Amino acid sequence: MTSPVAAVLDLPVADAELARSVQTGLEAVEVRLREAVRHQDQLADDASRHLVEAGGKRVRPMLALIAAQLGDPTRPEIVDAAVVCELTHLASLYHDDVMDSAPLRRGVPAAHEVYGNTVAILTGDLLFARASRVVANLGPDAVQIQARTFERLCIGQFHETVGPAPGEDPVEHYIQVLADKTGSLIAASARLGAMFAGCPPHVIDVLVTYGEKVGVAFQLADDVIDLTSTDSGKTSGTDLREGVPTMPGLLVRRAAEAGDAQAAAVVELLDGDLSTDEALAAAVAALRAHPAMEQARQEALRWAREAVEALDDLPSGKATEALRAFAGLVVDRTR
Repeated sequence: MTSPVAAVLDLPVADAELARSVQTGLEAVEVRLREAVRHQDQLADDASRHLVEAGGKRVRPMLALIAAQLGDPTRPEIVDAAVVCELTHLASLYHDDVMDSAPLRRGVPAAHEVYGNTVAILTGDLLFARASRVVANLGPDAVQIQARTFERLCIGQFHETVGPAPGEDPVEHYIQVLADKTGSLIAASARLGAMFAGCPPHVIDVLVTYGEKVGVAFQLADDVIDLTSTDSGKTSGTDLREGVPTMPGLLVRRAAEAGDAQAAAVVELLDGDLSTDEALAAAVAALRAHPAMEQARQEALRWAREAVEALDDLPSGKATEALRAFAGLVVDRTR
């Protein structure tokens, strides 16, 4: 079986033996993932498989498998740990797309467009339940990690929905949302991969710090890609239309408040009626042309650099180099 990951996100591994180990692990994850979402009820089965079969980058399983290279990567629990992380991520996507009214996900209609909002939400719940079943077999420590991560995912979505408190800096608020919604699960992926590979606590601690920063960098890069790429599998500017904050929009608003006339003109478009494709395209084009786009990209690179710096406390070797490359990969992509 060939994993769909390789076609979307190239393995950031120079060492051929390590690359084969990670690729073999990803293929095992793909098989196990399909087993985990299978259901006797036809509707539940179809809806659960909807996003799994659409592919995806499999960033979280990949990181779990690379982190495991710092210990014994042959331990069978590692694949199940990677599956738990991807199932949790997939479940959150079903909910996110309903809340954001996103028409596309991974190049296919979002689940709520196919099955309706209620079924999409219930499918997300079902996938969370399946993740819980898998993680229960990994022991109480893994259950605690997954539960705390799930809690942070919910808190992140909660704070994104209600927005910053009066007087709170919107950019700082947004970074915390990203840390909770994205960084927490990517950090958990690295942690579980290393933990089940038998890595010592200090290595695991480094990987948690690294994973959290990589997660923020990944989402910041997504913010830019969603506005610049024509091959992201999502409709460009959907977040703008739905009023979902992203870093370029927050930075252009900050610039407008500081007296930047170009930024003020962009904000006027962003705050206008974006219900038509023409209006949305004009707003996206204006935002692309503002320096806020490059500033957002540089912010993503900064978080990736900080993630790499966290690895200085690990011994040098092919696994550590793969983690360094992974941090660069998540921001240096076009989709």
